[in-house]
Amino acid sequence: KKLAAVDQDLESADAVGRLHLIQERINLQKAIEAAELNVDIDELESGFIDIAASYSERKGVSYQAWREVGVPPKVLQAAGIR
Repeated sequence: KKLAAVDQDLESADAVGRLHLIQERINLQKAIEAAELNVDIDELESGFIDIAASYSERKGVSYQAWREVGVPPKVLQAAGIR
């Protein structure tokens, strides 16, 4: 959201404002990249596997819904979701 706001503000910014917005965009992009590098997928999958079946049952979330948001079939199978 913040990146989109910066891009929108760039359209109407004066030269100095543009400079600061460009730096803000660079900072946001670096923060996103750093966050992506620090994600432990195995740990996330393990946590998902532990709770996904009960969550799905309580909330009525289907196998297909999980697939559409990108959860791999092997993870769903390990979680007991079919």
